[in-house]
Amino acid sequence: MQERWKPSVTVAAVIERQVHGQSQFMLVEELTRDGLKFNNPAGHLDPGESPIEACAREVLEETAHLFKPTALVGVYLSRFEKHSPDRSQSEDITYLRFAFCGELGALQSGRALDDGIVRALWMSPEEIRASTEHHRSPLLLRCMEDYLAGKRFPLNLITTDTSVYELGQLVSL
Repeated sequence: MQERWKPSVTVAAVIERQVHGQSQFMLVEELTRDGLKFNNPAGHLDPGESPIEACAREVLEETAHLFKPTALVGVYLSRFEKHSPDRSQSEDITYLRFAFCGELGALQSGRALDDGIVRALWMSPEEIRASTEHHRSPLLLRCMEDYLAGKRFPLNLITTDTSVYELGQLVSL
């Protein structure tokens, strides 16, 4: 029997602040196989959590800040070719990304950042647009542009069934 194709589900946060009337967005700089790259605070959905909970967790793990998602910016499907370190093999990966905006909370002093995360930083839209060669994902720019265009959807658009939280109690279909 052929294995069923499944995209990797990820979450991302689009976090804006105003400095002297100018927008800045929080990104993370992370060490990847291809060198230092910029990305939204983002990561994979873990078992037993909703996309909203995953986004809050990922922001905390990658920036050491609390985060409260308040709206869905969009849902994105993208495809990526991941190469082995010696580039002799590649893997075809599809990501399904839920991007949220929200309220950035307090810095949790002394909290270590996830492995590979060098720092959190703030960049203007112009700086982000000018640095695409350093983006980990093309979705970084797309999510920011959608946010700047005013795309916001209510969080109740996403429903997480209680079965997600009931580990070991699978629903039969």
